[in-house]
Amino acid sequence: MKNKLKRILYVGYYLYKMDRSVFWKFLNFTSIETGRSKLYLIVASINDSILFNVSLLEYFQFRFFEKNQLEKSNWAGTGFMYEYQLAMNPKNVRSILKDKILFLDTYKDFVRHNHLTLNELKKDEQKGAFLLQENTKVVLKNSKGQCGIGIVILNTSELTPYVLIQRLENTGNDIVEAFIQQHEDLEQLSPSGLNTLRLITQLNHENKVELLGARIRVTVNNSIDNMAAGNLAAEVDLKSGKICGHAVYSDITKEDQDTHPYTKTVFKGYQIPFFYEAITMVKEAALCFPQNRSIGWDVAITSTGPQLLEANHDWCRLVWQLPVKKGLKPILENHLKKIKTNKHEYFN
Repeated sequence: MKNKLKRILYVGYYLYKMDRSVFWKFLNFTSIETGRSKLYLIVASINDSILFNVSLLEYFQFRFFEKNQLEKSNWAGTGFMYEYQLAMNPKNVRSILKDKILFLDTYKDFVRHNHLTLNELKKDEQKGAFLLQENTKVVLKNSKGQCGIGIVILNTSELTPYVLIQRLENTGNDIVEAFIQQHEDLEQLSPSGLNTLRLITQLNHENKVELLGARIRVTVNNSIDNMAAGNLAAEVDLKSGKICGHAVYSDITKEDQDTHPYTKTVFKGYQIPFFYEAITMVKEAALCFPQNRSIGWDVAITSTGPQLLEANHDWCRLVWQLPVKKGLKPILENHLKKIKTNKHEYFN
């Protein structure tokens, strides 16, 4: 009863946070595709949200309208992921992943691009002058920002240290980073933005690092790579470092892609450069602060190798599951079970 009440409260949260325009878009599309009434689909989405701990949008993104009960139970939705990541990355230790400034300092050995905070710029404009002199572009970010929201890319020819400070303040950002020039192979894949590798690590019950998956996030006429911004994601084989098949959108009204919509590069078999070096890097990084046990790492690949961009305590269930078209929740449930069985300190 208590669990069901919590799920009902979750539905209220989903309704409050939901992009209603996207919901109606998905609802109309699914009604036409299935021949079911909109009322039926609305009731079904709420019912499945409560039963399977997924959001109302995920009912459509996971295509629950064409799945049986067992198939639905295997998908990790927003509610489950919130609880899982809260257990694996407790609130009192996850700040180094939530705050980009803390992240850049904590994992500085794996971050190769130059960056400055707004406070550092105000204290010493010469640092800003050097950053502008050494780079043709810079990226403005908010240290607490998520999903690429608020990111601004500027040409340094238009800037002085004083103007840079103004632009940061006017855009609500507090970090400026050197623009990363991606590996030429990834530039050919999609030149509109940085195509990043998402690697998900998990410390198991023996405190050894396991890889839960690798995904390449491909920009589609966009300067940022998030799926929520209309970009693609594809599975990368952990053994070969090659894209396994087609790339997918989180928008169910868009078809899967075998080739990039603009560059026409074929996805299946595409080799991610420096893939094994990236794997080695995130495994090492995952052990630097083991209090956070489950992390989604954003990795940039340059001509000289991989480097960390960000790390996420609330790594995306869509990027993880949609490219493989199956629910992967049993993997996480198994980790929870083993850690609890061993009475790990984070569950005491």
